Amino acid sequence: MAIFINKESKVIVQGMTGSEGTKHTGRMLKYGTNIVGGVTPGKGGQSVEIEGKTLPVFNSVAEAVAATGANASVVFVPPKFAKAAVMDAIDAALPLVVVITEGIPVHDAAVFYAHAESKGTTRLIGPNCPGLISPGLSNIGIIPGDITGPGRIGLVSKSGTLTYQMMYELRDIGFSTAVGIGGDPIIGTTHIDCLRAFQDDPDTDAIVMIGEIGGDAEERAAAFISEYVTKPVVGYVAGFTAPEGKTMGHAGAIVSGSSGTAEAKKVALEAAGVKVGKTPSETAALMRAILNG
Repeated sequence: MAIFINKESKVIVQGMTGSEGTKHTGRMLKYGTNIVGGVTPGKGGQSVEIEGKTLPVFNSVAEAVAATGANASVVFVPPKFAKAAVMDAIDAALPLVVVITEGIPVHDAAVFYAHAESKGTTRLIGPNCPGLISPGLSNIGIIPGDITGPGRIGLVSKSGTLTYQMMYELRDIGFSTAVGIGGDPIIGTTHIDCLRAFQDDPDTDAIVMIGEIGGDAEERAAAFISEYVTKPVVGYVAGFTAPEGKTMGHAGAIVSGSSGTAEAKKVALEAAGVKVGKTPSETAALMRAILNG
């Protein structure tokens, strides 16, 4: 009942010995995420005690993988060092790397994105994202674990806060997996990647897609939905009241002319058969109506 992660996911935390890394490692462990160690260059050979579990620290991802069999990483490394951390994980051929760090320079993100594409072995999620959760199985990132339980809705969202709200609104139904893909101009996993995975997942019955103004990701997702997705999809686009030409919140949320507006995205999605709510609550109600129908 999940995409990308499950109970067997073995997770290392890059930047585990920093304050954010330590705090969120504790939260993930409490949830039941299988965290097997951390990576902080220069601190290899040490160990830390978090939530009653002794976790080894390694100098590199390759060392951590060799010792623990890890198959996923979550990155809590400051922006200045994030590129090196992500490149290290890609070079170790980790199947999944979740980059939580906010404020990574676009050029750095372009470099590690291109590196991941050229290697072809690593799925990047983020940067500047809340991570992903398969309720009851695993929680990688900063999504609160107590909002919702397991169920059969898949959620993909550019916005962390709206991820949490949608999970809460539909908590009585529950989710197979919720993925926060991040709102930076260059991200790894896209709406389309998640839509494809949810379509192919036998334990996901319906999909919620949350987008926002700026770029054309939602229009491209609409084209993909009309071609490939047979499961019901409901959508929400943040930014209907945003003034033109303003940067709103995320670095990727810039509107120029009619391109990238919430209205243009809504029109494209509705043309693909997606019901689009004007508010998150209305979007949740549309999903509820579909599942109860």
